[in-house]
Amino acid sequence: MRLLCVDFGDQRTGLATGDMITGLVSPAGVLEIPVRIEGGAALIRACAAAAREHDARALVVGLPLNMDDSEGPRARLVRGLAQRLCDATGLEVHLQDERLSSVQADWTMQRSGLSRGQKKSRRDALAAATILGDFFARQRTQATRQEPNEDRPD
Repeated sequence: MRLLCVDFGDQRTGLATGDMITGLVSPAGVLEIPVRIEGGAALIRACAAAAREHDARALVVGLPLNMDDSEGPRARLVRGLAQRLCDATGLEVHLQDERLSSVQADWTMQRSGLSRGQKKSRRDALAAATILGDFFARQRTQATRQEPNEDRPD
């Protein structure tokens, strides 16, 4: 099943795609649409178009939790955007903790040889790819916990 990950940002929104079966994840681009334009409607339309373009069957949205696991104003904003995206696409939306995804993207780019401008334009897509990879890992962990142990007698 193909998924699209959306990492909402104030100025740029990162996108990544991945396949649930293979677990492969790829950065898919950056939408340079500020969230404040049309109250977020322009960004939601662009994300919905990206979901159609990538033939997504479900969506993953990065949820910006605080380091103490609490939710602040930004997380509430993202939850609202995720619901609007669900309404616009009719697709199931999964929320995934996005803490440190931008830091991971920065580490990945440190050795890339890209210019500062190139890094800035790719950072958000790499962060989305990190979020989607984390989502796949969480799904695998949950599936492993639910599998019965065949070596144990009933």
